[in-house]
Order: sequence, then structure tokens, then C-alpha cells
Amino acid sequence: MINYDLVKAALAEDLAGGVDVTSVATIAADAELKAEFVARESGVVVGIEMAKAVLTEVGVAGIEILVQDGASIKAGDVLIKVTGNARVILLAERTALNFLGHLSGIATLTSQWVEAIAGTKCEIRDTRKTTPGWRELEKFAVRMGGGTNHRMSLSDAALIKDNHIAAAGGVKAAFNAVRSAFPTAPIEIEVDTLEQLAEVLPLKPDLILLDNMSPEQCRDAVSLVAGQTKLEASGGITLDKARSYAETGVDYLAIGALTHSAKNFDIGLDVRSK
Repeated sequence: MINYDLVKAALAEDLAGGVDVTSVATIAADAELKAEFVARESGVVVGIEMAKAVLTEVGVAGIEILVQDGASIKAGDVLIKVTGNARVILLAERTALNFLGHLSGIATLTSQWVEAIAGTKCEIRDTRKTTPGWRELEKFAVRMGGGTNHRMSLSDAALIKDNHIAAAGGVKAAFNAVRSAFPTAPIEIEVDTLEQLAEVLPLKPDLILLDNMSPEQCRDAVSLVAGQTKLEASGGITLDKARSYAETGVDYLAIGALTHSAKNFDIGLDVRSK
């Protein structure tokens, strides 16, 4: 996946209307360079196409892609080889690494959550807690890590939360208002207790979000719903507790940390003499 507007914006931000003063001062204008983007750790790489777009945008002459987005890699693996003007390659270096590191971090973290619940029917889903302007890329990285996407935007589906319920004058009023205004829109309702779950179940929403419930409460919710609708657990779920939630029988774990707290994946650019 490539977001060309973001590529251009990132490069423009890095130069801020000027030049790379360090490279211009220290490197001859016609100097050539060979270099490799190398993984420093193992995980799932994403951002290869974005890095290629950055390199292409600044005019790197030779680009050899060795792995594809979504590939499992090991520390020491070469991801991309580049040849061309030294100043141009170094101009692209940080922007390309920013895309690779951030998106690979998301994919790698997602893969860890997916592995933690392997063998259950549950799926790992992201949220809208994304970096402004990066949503499509970050959610693509989640998919590459084996997760699934929640709604991409507010217009995709309704998620009725406590503030909507308060503003509408009750959960039934909120549900009916959405159903009337948007008859075909999927509707998800957030509940905090089993009593609220019992109240909204007759409305037949497409999905019910169990907010900040314990695994025991989630198990009781699954029993109460008995397959009438899908259930999603969210709030306060950590990686070490993921399996205990997945084994309750819920359909999804919604994990905002996939996009808002993923550690940057360590990738570097190594200059080669040959």
C-alpha cells in the first residue's frame, strides 16, 4: 500500500524548504553510494512499498526490493538494496526508515497478539486510535500482521456508546434513531454490565462491545447471548491476558494498542563498499 500524498508531505517536512545542509557540505554532488536497508530484529515487515515510493520520489537510480509487505523476517535480513547518488539516498534515508519502522512495529505487535490467541475462534481487531493521516497505512499493517480491521471511518458503521445513549435519552432511542436514519448501517452497542447487555440484546444489534469486563464476565456474556449476535471485548486487555479473553468465546478483541502503542521496529541503512 502506498500513500503518495504522505510520502510528499514527509519529505517536504524533512527539508522544510531548504536542503540537507550536512550532506551538501560533506558529500560531493556526484558521489555514488551503495547501501542496504537491514532488519535489526525479527518480526513482520511492512512499509516496503512506502519506502520504495520515498526512494523513487527523490530520484534514487537503483532500487532492488528483496521482501514484500507482510513478510516474516529475521535480524540481519536485507530488505532493500539501493544504488545511486549519495546525497539523494541519504535524503531519503530517515523518511523511508520512519515508514518502515512504524508500520513494521504495528504488524509485528499484531502478529504477537494473533499468536497469543491461536486456536480460538476469536480475532484481533484494531480501533480508530490511529495517527492522524496514517489510518489506511496503520490498518494495512494490522492486516499484514494477521489482524482484522474495525471500521475505517465514522461513516462505515454505527458504534453507540454511553455519550450517544445519554444524548439520545436511552439506548433504545439511540438504536432506533440510527436504524431509522441509516437502515443498512451495521450497528454496534457498547455495554458496561451484564444488565445492560440483557437490555440491548432484544434490539438485535449486529455487534455488542463488552467494555472493561473481566474474562469471567465475558464468559457469562457469551452464555447469555447464546449466538444471537457477535461480541467484542475491549478495554484494559493486555497481551498476557489475551488468551484468557479469547477462550471465553467472544468473537473479537478490540486492541487500540496495536496502532497507538506499537514499538518502532529496528531497521537501519548500511552503506556497502562493494
